[in-house]
Order: sequence, then structure tokens, then C-alpha cells
Amino acid sequence: MSSARAKKLADKVAEIRACRICLDHPEGKPLPHEPRPVVVPSASARIMIAGQAPGTRVHESGRPFTDRSGDRLREWLGVSDAEFYDTDNFAIVPMGFCFPGLDAKGGDLPPRRECAPAWRADLMAAMPQIDLLLVIGQYAQGWHLGLKGKRSVTETVRGWRDFAARNTAPLIIPLPHPSWRNTGWLKANPWFGEELLPVLRRAVDERITRH
Repeated sequence: MSSARAKKLADKVAEIRACRICLDHPEGKPLPHEPRPVVVPSASARIMIAGQAPGTRVHESGRPFTDRSGDRLREWLGVSDAEFYDTDNFAIVPMGFCFPGLDAKGGDLPPRRECAPAWRADLMAAMPQIDLLLVIGQYAQGWHLGLKGKRSVTETVRGWRDFAARNTAPLIIPLPHPSWRNTGWLKANPWFGEELLPVLRRAVDERITRH
């Protein structure tokens, strides 16, 4: 890792921390609270997790996946908390950096539309060492896999072999959201645990430092 690349990434993160685009120049309704970007880039990690956006607990903690979804995700990856939060192992860069607020039914709103176009390409360019990209949910999958039109998460995740066969860098593996609300989905799709998770864990194990 070069010092120049590390500095470039640090400068970009400082810009992100100061971002107020969703309040000052919003697309639609402005963010309903003060921005608190939650993003963990890395100049050395080989694995990047691309999720949707922080939820309420992560907004409060300022640390990604500090909830039951994070517990399930770490189980899927086969890593400990210490390994997961080691920036030599993982970069964590959601599609939206700030908690977007809640809809009328109390669920999380989609990631803000301003965030990815403003920051994602530059941030990815500052992390060329990433060679495994885990894309969680339809927004990350649509962006990073170049998917057009309506395509269900189930269809995308079921086609994980097709994306792996593209032979491009980074290797991209699509995942469902690890929310406990998806427990029924996991029971209805046993192939996920039987076929995809062993491949995922091997790919992760090859790229991290064990504690």
C-alpha cells in the first residue's frame, strides 16, 4: 500500500464526513435529520461489503452492522467481530452513507439517491486492491452488477455462479440482506446455505488475516 494512495483515500473520507448534499441539495425530500455518514473504506483490505444504508442502531452507534443483521452476516462470512472490524480485512461501503429515515410503516427508506452518484466511483477508484465485492440487496446489486429493470434479489442471488463466471475483477458475490426478517427466505431457499455459503466462506478465508 502506497502512502499516496492511503492519503488520497483519507482525503476522500474527510470529504464524505463533511457531506450535506442530502440536506442542502436533495433529490426530493431532504434527509430528516443531520447527516452522520457511516462508511469504513480501506487502503489495504481485499474484501468490500456493499450494503444498502445504515439503520437506526447503526445511525446511533456510527459503526456498521452493530445489530442482529451484523451477527448473521458475520456468521455467513465465518468471521469473528474482531476480524470483521479489522480494516486490513474488510472495507464496508454502503450505497447510502446516512440513515435515510423511516417510511410510513416504520421500515427503512431506500438509500438516498444523491449518495452513490456523488461518491461511489471515486471511492472505488481509491481502493484498487479490492478483489472480492459482496453486494447485499437490490440497490448494491443493481449498481455493481449493472442490472437493468426489475430483478428480484432471489433471482440475482440464485444466479451467483453466472456473476462469478464473468472472470472480471473484483469477483462479485450477491447476497440477500442478513436481516432476521429474511429468516423465512432462508428456509425457503436452502440452496443458499448448502451451495453459496461454503463458496463465500472459502473466498473470505483466502483473503483475511485470522485472529
